[in-house]
Amino acid sequence: MITVKISVEQHVAEYIRGKYYDHEAGAVRFPSALDIYILIYDLLKKRPTGCPVDSGNLEFALPERREGKDPEYYNYLSERAQKVLGDKLRLMMWAELHDFLDENKHINGVQFKDSVFLFMSKYGIEGITEDALLKNYQRWRDKLRRKKKRGYNRK
Repeated sequence: MITVKISVEQHVAEYIRGKYYDHEAGAVRFPSALDIYILIYDLLKKRPTGCPVDSGNLEFALPERREGKDPEYYNYLSERAQKVLGDKLRLMMWAELHDFLDENKHINGVQFKDSVFLFMSKYGIEGITEDALLKNYQRWRDKLRRKKKRGYNRK
């Protein structure tokens, strides 16, 4: 098994580790059924000669497929590829958080603050505050659901 390190925001790295960490491998391992697995596979390139060793705060195992790119040779993610991957991972986290908050509030009747705390505890997220996660949800909800502008009354 070959691993690669990339740099992403601390709270995103904590979320990914909390969700997909494989203790046997000692790194994050994405299931082959996920889109992120295919994205990583598509972004892999041959490592250029003289390329520095990978550094970052998120280490994950490379996809191993029967045919195609052998991870022994195709084990490099360019800066652009790392940015694309980081954006996708961030989007995964926010999408799951928004879905989790909606479900807990409207189906289970749990308050938003309690749901944010549960989400952070579930994945071991410490790199961002509860208020920041809640504020992101509120901005997303207002952007998505507000149909008309609020009217302001001048006095």
